[in-house]
Amino acid sequence: MQKRTNPRQARRLFVDRDIERLKQQLAGFQPFLSRRKTNLSLDEFDLTAERVVSRVFGESSEQSEAYQYAKLGEASSLVNLPEEAQEAGAQDTDRESLHQRKRVLESCIAELETLRSRGGASSDRLEPGVLAEMKVADYMSHDVRSVYKDATLKEAARLLSKWKVGSLLVDDDRQYIGIITDTDLSRKGVAKGLDPNQTSVKACMSKPVVSIEDDETLAAAIALMKEKTIRHLAVTEDETIIGVLSVSDLLRAYSELAGLCLEGGEGE
Repeated sequence: MQKRTNPRQARRLFVDRDIERLKQQLAGFQPFLSRRKTNLSLDEFDLTAERVVSRVFGESSEQSEAYQYAKLGEASSLVNLPEEAQEAGAQDTDRESLHQRKRVLESCIAELETLRSRGGASSDRLEPGVLAEMKVADYMSHDVRSVYKDATLKEAARLLSKWKVGSLLVDDDRQYIGIITDTDLSRKGVAKGLDPNQTSVKACMSKPVVSIEDDETLAAAIALMKEKTIRHLAVTEDETIIGVLSVSDLLRAYSELAGLCLEGGEGE
C-alpha cells in the first residue's frame, strides 16, 4: 500500500524545496559580487531570479516587487557619466545595486526559514495589509538635499556622490521646482551627448516634484511610485517638504518585514 503524505508534511516539503531553490540562486549570484567570470550575464541572472521569486511568492507579491526595486539600483547609472563628472567612489553605486539584490534573496530565504520553523501553512507571502500599517515617516530620509537650478550636471553628479543619494531637489532660491536623479543624468544628459560641464540642472530635471504626506502608508507610496514611474518621492508635512522616500528605503522596509534588517544606510 502506498504511503500517504499528510498535508502538513507536503507543505513542509514545498517550503524546503523553495528554500533550496532560493539558496541556489543566492549561490549563483556570488560571482557577480566577487567580479568573477560567469557564463550568465547579469540580465540573464535577474530573469531567472525573478522567475524563481515569482513562483515561490507570486508575481504581484511584495518579494517580487522588492527584487524589481533592487534591480533599479539606486544611483547606479552615475557610472555612465564621463570620468570628469564622477566623484571618487561614484563607481561603487552599481555595487550597492548588487548588494540590494543579494539582500532581497536573503530576506526571501529568511522568511521561508521562519515559516518552516513555525510549521507554517505555506510559503505564500507576508501577511497582506502589513504595508498598509507602515508609515512613510518611519522609513523616509530626513535629509533634504538640493541643488540650484543653474548648477551644472557635473556639480549635481558631485553632490550625489558626496551625499551618497540618488536624487536632489532643484531650487530657484525661493522654492523647489523639480528633482534631478541619477537616471535623469544618465538618460537626459549622457545619453543625449550633453556636456556635463556646460549643461544646467534645469535642462535635465524632472518636474513637477511628486510628493506624499509623511502620515501616508508605504503601500500608498509604492502605488504612487508605480503610477508616476519614479523612484523618489518628496515627503511633506502639511505640504512642506521635510524629507525624501527612495527605492532603497522601500527595500529596507521589505527586509525588515522579513526579519532581516539591512546593514548600514548607504544608497538612500
